[in-house]
Amino acid sequence: MFRSNCPLPDRPWLAALLIPLLLAACRQAEQAPVEGQRIELDEVRKEARRPIASPDTEGARWTVSANGQAIGFAAEGQAPWLTLECRLKDHPPQVTIIRHAPARPGEKALFPVIGNGTIARFKLDAALTDGEWRWQGAVPADDALLEVFTGARALEATLPGAGSLLIEGSRIPGQFIAWCRAGGAVAAAVGEEQAEE
Repeated sequence: MFRSNCPLPDRPWLAALLIPLLLAACRQAEQAPVEGQRIELDEVRKEARRPIASPDTEGARWTVSANGQAIGFAAEGQAPWLTLECRLKDHPPQVTIIRHAPARPGEKALFPVIGNGTIARFKLDAALTDGEWRWQGAVPADDALLEVFTGARALEATLPGAGSLLIEGSRIPGQFIAWCRAGGAVAAAVGEEQAEE
């Protein structure tokens, strides 16, 4: 026979009423919030960012930077949408892919570029450079992913939430990649096509 050290009420019906009340009180005590750990959803919820429409790239083209170590894709007289930058001082030389679109600290994205019979996906991070939060990532100049830029066919480069860049075919990106891979030793052939256009 079960024996308890706790005195039970003389009336069984009273015990039947008290036991569920005691169990409910225990459950509430277990679920009570701990002071100092309360989190307000309004404080942690971030405002959703509206997607940016794809820019009108008709007439846009690649141009060489003043120092010759980067090329940018932009409409005439406008800031670039996309930049390829060669870092010759790195060993091996590195190509930095920069997508000039708003970014937030800590964000990461895959940046697919389609063209010339291939699809390349570049890993980009939000970076603060020259007072601008933008997307950028670097790969060695001999990385096979860069082959997407080496043909003369049109490209499509899409950043999630920032639209697609439709880029007309050009020899400039391929010449620039070849120049960077050679450590800058190739003659400045990149500017030849630009001068012809």
